[in-house]
Amino acid sequence: MISFIKPLRIIGFLEGLSYLILLGICVPLKYIYSIPEPTKHVGMAHGVLFVTYCILVLLVRKEKTWNLPITIGALIASLLPFGTFMADKKWFRS
Repeated sequence: MISFIKPLRIIGFLEGLSYLILLGICVPLKYIYSIPEPTKHVGMAHGVLFVTYCILVLLVRKEKTWNLPITIGALIASLLPFGTFMADKKWFRS
């Protein structure tokens, strides 16, 4: 059987990294220096990674029979800076 935990960990890392780049670099470039292009590209990549992360969380929930609080915590982690890194440390490592 295919395990979804490793892809979740990889996508979680990339999603968290893209979120930090978006908030820490692209948004200041857009609003302080009027350079909107990086926000468009990084924002699109982050959106795809975010959706993929959420789908993988639901697949891992079924695979590992997570309870509802862990699942909701893993989903909320994607909304917080550094959240996916904390979720990886707390729930995704085997």
